[in-house]
Amino acid sequence: MIIRILSEKELPIVKDLAYKIWPIAYQDILLKDQMDYMLNWMYSIEKLEQDFQAGHVFFCVSENGVDLGFLEAQIHHPEKGSMKIQKIYVLPEFHGKGIGFKLLNEAKRLANSQNLKSIFLQVNRNNEAVNFYLRNGFKIIDEQDFDIGKGFYMNDFIMQYSLNT
Repeated sequence: MIIRILSEKELPIVKDLAYKIWPIAYQDILLKDQMDYMLNWMYSIEKLEQDFQAGHVFFCVSENGVDLGFLEAQIHHPEKGSMKIQKIYVLPEFHGKGIGFKLLNEAKRLANSQNLKSIFLQVNRNNEAVNFYLRNGFKIIDEQDFDIGKGFYMNDFIMQYSLNT
């Protein structure tokens, strides 16, 4: 298994994986209209390129030439000295194989290399991934509803992982 940092020209990998993963991950959480809206909003190549050019780091995990998952991290967000994991997804058929754990460790390694104090993320309150994050040292610190337009909301937990720096 290989984890690499993606170049800007490799961002279509992130889009392709998201379009494979989201319909399964969110089938019981989001209505199709909201899922389609969010995929277009968050995973258009233009949006991914904007994030990349703003300094976001994209990791991709692959095995035998097959891309299995990705993570997007933003340093010094939501505040200086912290990092936000904007996106982390693994193909459902590869859940339970330690891939998400390895991606989280890459984010932790990046945060430590930048001398950051904490890592934040948002996760839908009904997403099974909440338990994955809790098992990996994250704590729920807040609960918020974000108006994302078109009458849709993200109903999320805000979670934090404190680094030993």
